[in-house]
Amino acid sequence: MTESITEAAVDSSEEVSEEAEDVGPLESDDSGTFQQVVNLLDIIDSESAKTDTAGAGLDMRKTLASVIITEKATAEPSVVINTLIRCLQVPEISTQRKVNIYNILQEIIQQEGELEEQCVRRLVAIASKEMREIPEMEGYIKAEVASDTLVALSRNHFSLVMYELQHHLKPLNLTDEFVIITLAKLANGNVFEFMPYMGITLATIFTMLRLANEAKIRQAICGAMETFCETVQFYLKHLEESVYPVMTEEQFALKLFPMYHYFVTVWLRHHNPEVKLGVIKSLKPMLNLLLPNADLREQVYDYIPLLLAEYQGKGHLPPSACPLQVLRQILEVSVITNTPVPQMQLHTIFTELHIQVCNKAPAQHQYSSQNLRELVHCFVALARSYPKELMKFFFSQMETSKEAIRVGTLNLIRAIVSADEPRMSIRAIYLAIRVVKNTLSDTRSKVRMAILRIIGQLALSGYQERIKGWGLKYVSVQLTLTTYKLTNRRENFSQRDLEERMVHKVTMDTVKIITSSVSGMTSEFWVRLLCYIMETDYMEALTPICISLTNLAEHQLHGQDMDVSVVGKSRQVELPAPQKLLARLLVLMSSPYKGEGRGIAMLNLLRTLSQSIAPSMADMWELEIPILVRYLEEHTEFTWDQKAWEDKLIQFLQNSLKKTRGSSWSLRLSKELNNQIASFNSPSLEKGFLYRALGISLATGLEASKVEVLLLELLYKTDYSNDFDCEGVILCFGLCARGQVKTVLNVLHDFEERIQESEQSWQISAWRKDHPWRRETVKSALMVMYSCVASYCHPQMLLNLVDSPITAKIIHHYVSSCQDICLKMAFMKSVVQVTKAINNIKDLEDFQFAQKTTLTSIIVAVLEAEPTDNLVSPVRALAMEALSHLSKLKPFYSTEENSELMDISIHSVISLQLPGEDNESIKTLYANALSALEQLMESLLQRQLDPRGLQEMVQLLEKWILSEKEWEREKAMSLHLCLTRIYVHSTGVCIPLKLGQFGTMVGLIAPCTCDAHQRTRMASMKVLSSLLDLHAGQTSSLWGPSKEKELEKCQEDLQGMDAEKIFCASSRIAQVVCTEFNCDEVASLIQKLCENIGAMDLQHDKASVTWIGSFLQMRAKELEDKVAEILGAILVHLPAVDHPEVRRLLIEGILLLAHHHQETILTSLLRQPLPMESHLAEVWLAMSENVPFARTMLHSLMGRLQSRLSPRVGATSKADIWRLAAVDPLMTLCTIHLLIEKLDENDNLPDFLPDLIFTLLLQLGSSHQPEAASPVLKTWRLVHTAPLSEEMNLQRCSQGWVTIKSMQLLFKRVKSQHLARALEEQAVWDLLRGSRTFLEGVSLLARLCMQHVEGHRQRLVELVLRGMDSEVLSCRISSTAACVEVRHQARFMSDPVLYQEKLLKLAVVLLEKGADQEEDEALRVLSLRALGNMALGAPKKVKQYRKVLLEKCLVPLREPTSTNVTAEGMDALTKILAELRERDVGSSFDAISEQCRIFFDNESELLRLKAFILFGKLARVVGMSKKHFFKGEVKKAWIPLMLHSQDPCSDSAQACMATMFQCVHFWGWKSLECPSRPCDTTTDDKMTVFQTTMCSILSQKKPAVLYSFLLETMVYVKNSLSRIRIAACNLAGIIMKQMSTHYLKKLDIPALRNSLQELQLDPDPEVRQAALETLKVLDSCSQHRLLASPEEMS
Repeated sequence: MTESITEAAVDSSEEVSEEAEDVGPLESDDSGTFQQVVNLLDIIDSESAKTDTAGAGLDMRKTLASVIITEKATAEPSVVINTLIRCLQVPEISTQRKVNIYNILQEIIQQEGELEEQCVRRLVAIASKEMREIPEMEGYIKAEVASDTLVALSRNHFSLVMYELQHHLKPLNLTDEFVIITLAKLANGNVFEFMPYMGITLATIFTMLRLANEAKIRQAICGAMETFCETVQFYLKHLEESVYPVMTEEQFALKLFPMYHYFVTVWLRHHNPEVKLGVIKSLKPMLNLLLPNADLREQVYDYIPLLLAEYQGKGHLPPSACPLQVLRQILEVSVITNTPVPQMQLHTIFTELHIQVCNKAPAQHQYSSQNLRELVHCFVALARSYPKELMKFFFSQMETSKEAIRVGTLNLIRAIVSADEPRMSIRAIYLAIRVVKNTLSDTRSKVRMAILRIIGQLALSGYQERIKGWGLKYVSVQLTLTTYKLTNRRENFSQRDLEERMVHKVTMDTVKIITSSVSGMTSEFWVRLLCYIMETDYMEALTPICISLTNLAEHQLHGQDMDVSVVGKSRQVELPAPQKLLARLLVLMSSPYKGEGRGIAMLNLLRTLSQSIAPSMADMWELEIPILVRYLEEHTEFTWDQKAWEDKLIQFLQNSLKKTRGSSWSLRLSKELNNQIASFNSPSLEKGFLYRALGISLATGLEASKVEVLLLELLYKTDYSNDFDCEGVILCFGLCARGQVKTVLNVLHDFEERIQESEQSWQISAWRKDHPWRRETVKSALMVMYSCVASYCHPQMLLNLVDSPITAKIIHHYVSSCQDICLKMAFMKSVVQVTKAINNIKDLEDFQFAQKTTLTSIIVAVLEAEPTDNLVSPVRALAMEALSHLSKLKPFYSTEENSELMDISIHSVISLQLPGEDNESIKTLYANALSALEQLMESLLQRQLDPRGLQEMVQLLEKWILSEKEWEREKAMSLHLCLTRIYVHSTGVCIPLKLGQFGTMVGLIAPCTCDAHQRTRMASMKVLSSLLDLHAGQTSSLWGPSKEKELEKCQEDLQGMDAEKIFCASSRIAQVVCTEFNCDEVASLIQKLCENIGAMDLQHDKASVTWIGSFLQMRAKELEDKVAEILGAILVHLPAVDHPEVRRLLIEGILLLAHHHQETILTSLLRQPLPMESHLAEVWLAMSENVPFARTMLHSLMGRLQSRLSPRVGATSKADIWRLAAVDPLMTLCTIHLLIEKLDENDNLPDFLPDLIFTLLLQLGSSHQPEAASPVLKTWRLVHTAPLSEEMNLQRCSQGWVTIKSMQLLFKRVKSQHLARALEEQAVWDLLRGSRTFLEGVSLLARLCMQHVEGHRQRLVELVLRGMDSEVLSCRISSTAACVEVRHQARFMSDPVLYQEKLLKLAVVLLEKGADQEEDEALRVLSLRALGNMALGAPKKVKQYRKVLLEKCLVPLREPTSTNVTAEGMDALTKILAELRERDVGSSFDAISEQCRIFFDNESELLRLKAFILFGKLARVVGMSKKHFFKGEVKKAWIPLMLHSQDPCSDSAQACMATMFQCVHFWGWKSLECPSRPCDTTTDDKMTVFQTTMCSILSQKKPAVLYSFLLETMVYVKNSLSRIRIAACNLAGIIMKQMSTHYLKKLDIPALRNSLQELQLDPDPEVRQAALETLKVLDSCSQHRLLASPEEMS
């Protein structure tokens, strides 16, 4: 498109246009602007296309592009305009593009004003050419915008544009349509500039009229002439502003008249209606210029018949055409200028116009409101100019019998009368009345209405005197006639009845007009209207009549209308009695909006006639009637309250009767009211009010006897089968009882006595033959009458009469009847009314209702007798209402009676099924029963308005809320809602709910938020909202609008039927309200929800667990004190849950709690009385599925075991309390085993595997302690009488069995085949099972772990050390056992971890501590053994810790407490000394030597063995510094050594012999050393030889030592060991044989002999033999000594 435009622009520079010169080639600067403008035009075109496709709407891009071009024109107007002109010259350019360009040009022209003349000329030429080319429809659009462009240019370049247009406007040459249109636009926009061209333009156009044959050009010329004429009128009004030569109005008229003539005579007859319309529109402005000219006016009159001919329909006019405007214009000018239309044309005008008004032909313009108005204006104008001629014409038309002509003529007369024309002559009115009077005898409805309207119009127009007599008489006749016809019309509504109603309405309107405007009204008319009110049965006429009477009465009061003669006549007229008129008006006013609002009219009439009716009431009426009127004015028949209005009328009546107190006025009024009862149908509002008014008036009667007569008459004539009349009489008696209670009771008593005469038949035909009475009907009426008397009776009198006779009579009539439904209803109504009346007494003091118990028993019996499956009467609703009122009277019901009454009432209603949608009566009964039940609940709750009372009520509803029947749930929830609202609103300050009660109540209704029944869901939601409001008011919570809004959204979602959305909404509700609960309430809610599970269907169960999950998810952290309670509630109900989904959600709730309160949950689960039940196992399995959490639980369980094996510490938090709580370890171990078993086998638990293994090991150690059987197993036996299964037997349930199984599972996760093989091969598990081999198993297990569990050595070492530091003995023992290995090298103490992590010192300290304690022997033994093993495992560190090691190992030797401890101490010293030198041992060497010798003679073989080994080790360690000392120790120990070489314990003997030979070298005799043992000799022989040799050497070298040895040896003859005694005897013999004579003499031979002889009594024969042998030696030595004695003496 851009290229084509550019080419066209370049080509255009080479061509010569006919309209203008070429603008020249594009310059360099212009080419850029040209291209931009073209691009912007392209944008406008594209957006226009989109707009056409997508529809109308704001197009921002198009507007923006247009604005940019216009802004560019501000800077470069010529360039932009030339560019746009070039764009217009493109050969193939769309119409829309041209329209866009012209629109932009118009904006630029309007914006810039003066433009370059060359541009203007070129644009004028192009636009003119475009405007004159009209090939098709699109051409009109282009021509129109081109025309508008020329008009825009004319504002600043008028001459150029006008020149161009005049150039194409040539006489006798039909120009183009848009040339004329554009000229008209120029004239309208440039009035004064165009005026010089107006004459020539009009003249030229006139020459074209004959040539304009096409409709379009004719329309254009007509439109242009309309514009030209309006322009001329404007010009003539502003002549002073013109600077051009002045042209007078006459000159213009002369130029226009030929055109007017041509238009009317030629173009107006054209067949095209559009042309006709154009002509008619142009005639009006033309006539405005022609008619002021007197000469031309006469000529215009001549063309009136032509206009009328067109109006007659000879041509077809469009609906918008109104040629009568032209005729009206001509006629009005004729009146103004006083130049009448010629007489010869009048009849034609009258006839043609009258035909259009009266004919029923389907003329196009007949029913056009515009034409009708124009017709009326034409006739008004004619009446002012030609009244006589016109009325004569009307008179001639009225002589015809056609209804349409008469009605049309009368309507025209009414229009003439109503015309507000000062020039209308009185003669015309007079003549019009004559015409009307001539038609008074016409009985057709439309004619009568027309005459009545004329009469009313005459009165309104000020011609009141003209209607007196004939007019008022005609109105009276029509009022009577229409009322009669309407009252006696047929039942079938007909067209004639409708017409008669219309006549009556017009009559009423006329009466109203007359009475408000006509003065000097006749008394006959007044009386007729007044009696009309009293007698007519046509109520719709009352309103206007009352208004009319009010107007007349006001005129009379002001003395403006009555002359003397009239007053005299009115006094002779018989008026109705005041009481009769008041009674009539009062009854009719009870329906104030009937009959077009008769209430206000009657009130105004009463106010006006107050002095005539009752002068004593006048002042009061003057004040109160305006108030009543104001009330009716403020309301409509749709907004008023019937009862409120009747109450106001009754109050008005009471106030009025007070003014007549002391007279018989009220009694006469009562008679009139009684007489009017038969005048109204039953039922009707008027008759109902009539009964009330009668009761009020009778209550104020002074003569009781006359009142009794009226009441008895009323009783006898009442039709008791008619419920309306029966209720009316009952109400009348009640109202009468306000002032005549005794009279009323006497009348009732008298009536009862009279009817008892015919008790069998209950027919009172003597009084009322046409209405036979049923016995039950009369009894029902009498019961209600008594109760109504109680309702209206004075309070003080009621208290004296209520028990008897009122209530007693009611009970009597009920009990003595057949007690059908009607009687039951009447009885209940009576009880309700009586109890209401009593309750309404403000000061009851101590009044006790004596009949309460009797009434209650009757009502309860009725309730219980009602069927619970259907509802057929309102009896139960009335019964519950009666109970609710009785509950408020003394003596009050007890709490038990309240509950019983409530239960009976609920049961009688709640089981009823919901009625169908099509059964409205049952629905009403159902609603009433529910409402009565709610009222009863409220009444009973009021007596116990506290949380306990509320809870008791809710408990009564609970079983119904949890019912499986949806209708019972729905009603129960509705009652719950009612109950909650009552509690919330009954007291200003509610007693706070008990702790947990709020949660319990919410928990009860929460599952119902997901009920399948929508109404139940919504009711539960409302109950929840009420409970939240109650709770928020009592707790001052932060419940805000945001939460309310969220609850409203949830409530909207609950209204749907999508189950998923309903559950989601319920969950959101739980989340919203969760924050309003304290911890106690949360616990009680969850407990209640758990209780509800299984009570209803699956949907409710899911809702329950959904709420539980939501609450736990949001509040679990805060429930620290309630976790156990919540968990207990869940676990109690979990076994009964069958559905897996519900079970899963409950278990998830437990897991939620466990995540936040792990210790509490663990303790609670572990302390369950039956923890091995399947549902608890399911909980643990669920925990195991969550691996991270299961690991956490394992860690915590491990901590439980560790806490048992650690000292008791004080709890610093609630979690600590639960963590430290006593739990059977068997349950903990079973749980650990279960979790480990269910965890993934590939999970090797790297973070706490060594901790768990070691903990289990410690637990296993503690399990070997003596303890009672598990309390859990005891509980299991109590619950399960059957024997335990194999899986549950004692062996398998023991701690040791479970612990070892758990440890086996853990070692499988190590993934070490070598470890597994070693454990099995070395029977580690068997060792650990045995209590005696346990420590050995621990040591072996520790060794294997250090060998094969590579990644956990350090941790194991740390755990062992920590266990050694435990205050629990079993832990210390087991941990210390891990440091000792009895079969193999001490690998634990040699592990490099001890050195790398600097743990050896700690280990030594802990072992030192273990060695010092005296609590347990095993621990000391293991500690000493571990210290000794240090020499084997860490020999390099022995020297460093030698002092500690030597000291701790010496303690058992110094203070021996146990054989094992002492033996272990010596064993440890032996190992330690192997790694030390003499100087390392230091002073301990002496102590070790001394202490070691002490145990040589110990009775314990182990101690002797260890002592000999230790002494031998000392012999190896001794050096030079201690050699002398140790030599002495050897000497001291030599005898024990030689003796114990023959120790009964072979190990001790061998060790002793080895030690002895190791110590021989300390004697310093080489001959004694025996490096090798001969294999052919026994130990005893060897020892004998050695002892002999030893004694021989000693006798030679140290005889004193030998002597001491003998003495020491003799001590051992009394040793406890027989072998030692034998050895002692043998050694003593050897010594004595080797002893020198010198030392033999020193011996105490008798003492020795005695000792040896005592051994003859020894039980061991070998001892006796040895002693005997020694005695022989002693005797030999004794003889030898005797022989030697003489020699010495000599």
